Amino acid sequence: MDHSADVEKTAGTVEILSRSSSAEKGSEPVASIPIPPKLVRWNQRIENLSGLEARGITRVLPDQRHAASAFGYIQMALLWFSANISANNLAVGMLGPLLFELGFLDSAMCSVFGIFVGSAATAYMSIWGAQSGNRTMIVARYFMGYWPAKIACFLNMVLMVGYGTIDCIIGGQILSAVSGGSMSLIVGIVIVALVSWLVAVFGMSIFHVYERWAWIPQLIVLFILIGSAGPSFNASLPNAVQGSARTASRLSFFSLQLSVPVSWAAAASDFYVYYPESTKRPLVFLMTFTGLSLAFILVNLIGIGLASGVATNPAWEAANDVSSGALILAGFDGLLPRGGFGKFCGVIVALGVISNNIPGTYAAALGCQVLGRYGKIVPRYLWVCVVVLVYFICAAAGRDHLYAIFQNFLALMGYWVMIFVAIVVEEHLLFRRRRGRSPRLLRGFDWTAWEDQKRLPLGIAALIAFLVGWAGAIVGMHQTWYVGPVAESVGGADIGTWLGVAFAGVLFPPLRFLELKKFGR
Repeated sequence: MDHSADVEKTAGTVEILSRSSSAEKGSEPVASIPIPPKLVRWNQRIENLSGLEARGITRVLPDQRHAASAFGYIQMALLWFSANISANNLAVGMLGPLLFELGFLDSAMCSVFGIFVGSAATAYMSIWGAQSGNRTMIVARYFMGYWPAKIACFLNMVLMVGYGTIDCIIGGQILSAVSGGSMSLIVGIVIVALVSWLVAVFGMSIFHVYERWAWIPQLIVLFILIGSAGPSFNASLPNAVQGSARTASRLSFFSLQLSVPVSWAAAASDFYVYYPESTKRPLVFLMTFTGLSLAFILVNLIGIGLASGVATNPAWEAANDVSSGALILAGFDGLLPRGGFGKFCGVIVALGVISNNIPGTYAAALGCQVLGRYGKIVPRYLWVCVVVLVYFICAAAGRDHLYAIFQNFLALMGYWVMIFVAIVVEEHLLFRRRRGRSPRLLRGFDWTAWEDQKRLPLGIAALIAFLVGWAGAIVGMHQTWYVGPVAESVGGADIGTWLGVAFAGVLFPPLRFLELKKFGR
């Protein structure tokens, strides 16, 4: 991907000047927004820095992409594996025994199957990047409509900033624990945010190189953690809840585990836009699914193991009272002699959250450009600075409330992503597949129309289905600050995701049929 840098710079400069960023036949020009020449020259000097990606949301044309290769497919799996074998995902696994009071076996089963479902949804959304050359939230316009897609885009930005906040807190906790408390949590948060900013600012080429190698030390350290902490894992830990409460905990933890990998769905195509159109969709799905599921299963099972030992290991219990990051570091206490090497491993684990933070920061910055034409004229690298600043402030403010953020934020964000994916799947399979049989209703995609509102769906059906789906999620959610009536009637289980998908999935097809019949698009 490195050799596309010149193409990226050219496209990015045109985008800053707000002329039509797509030289494709039939595309409408973007309204011109005057920019002072001094700012244009200043921006061009920055974009001329070696390795900096200047391209924003502009579609990558077929002749601007790199050649197909076997390693390109391997890179897909490595990207997702590297980005997700991180401490923040390890901490999610801890919630099974510690928060939902499930035993080791129940926690592991809910985790594995939830990860499979969430990874499959994200892998499905990843197939559109190479096919279209468009970022995920641009692709959303073909399913949600030009204006309703902005709602999904805004929610995705909130999601990515939320994960940036969590990454900074977890990384800061571990670094603070390594220092024995001499380094404050704020300083650890600053370190994670700064390194994430540096890589995300330079963009795709640096990002892929970073993710290509960052997983190696992470994987080694995680295996060391298994060897050190494994003897204290309590694989026979029973459930602390029984009956309907156990069922509710199982379903809630399953939904939470699903929510983590599926949170990448609204950004999954962003990292494949430089792949050629000939890229095989089944392989894209398979490699994305493989990278995601392997990473999440590995770290979540380790997290479940650490949490299972808290009740029988006093040192771990004391560490958990400090923070989840301190508990991760305590897992290295089995190394002999104790001290230096275990702390070194802790630093590697802490810095691993940066791999998870970078793609989210990148996607959130692109979302700022998708929201409107004024956002589009601001360079991507400046939006990266804004995003990093926002989640740094959020991490500093919420550093003492990590478990509450995990429990409420992750599940809440999972609701809308699954509703969005359900609408995309139905539009694709029901209305876009069989072009020849019913040309009035069943059409393919014209990827050149990515910013032409007149050639994109109106999105009335998608918007109504999305909002009704949210209503379903609300009556089925179970959060500390609100329990929906349906969730309460089933013993407190969080079924918001499933009701949201059901409501949207049932309503969207007839509404979309009527929309196509009335407006023809």
